[in-house]
Amino acid sequence: MEDRVDFLDRLIALLTDHGIRYCLVGGQAVNAYAEPVVSLDLDVVIALDQLSRAETLLREAFTVERFPHSLNVSLSGSDLRVQIQMDPRYAPFVDRAAMREVLGLRLPVARLEDVVQGKLWAVTDETRRPSKRQKDLADIARLLEAYPALRAQIPAEVLTKLL
Repeated sequence: MEDRVDFLDRLIALLTDHGIRYCLVGGQAVNAYAEPVVSLDLDVVIALDQLSRAETLLREAFTVERFPHSLNVSLSGSDLRVQIQMDPRYAPFVDRAAMREVLGLRLPVARLEDVVQGKLWAVTDETRRPSKRQKDLADIARLLEAYPALRAQIPAEVLTKLL
């Protein structure tokens, strides 16, 4: 991933310096628990009570686009695409997160069970593009390879798609 402007470091510093509680979810969170795959996306959940303040701070430093369920944050000169999840179902993930190695940094990552839950929500969301849902299914498969005991958490209708 090309990041000539240190977007990732600047984003993490902004959140940390302002005491914004957050955690990684999505593909990079899966990478923290399973064999990593290349991705230009970084999915983040911010504590609900800090989301408005975080949006203001992000807009001062980066390009921010608001969508119904996310804020997309970018910076010219970086291929990294950051998506701040605003779906309230993800809010409890922040307080249960733990520090893990991701992208060469120690970052707060949603706990394994929460990462799986987020992937289940994504793969069963009929409004998502089919290609995105296939990637989510592949992420679930990677997690199951690394943690076979998680099979019990996966609904039968999702497991059948993995065969």
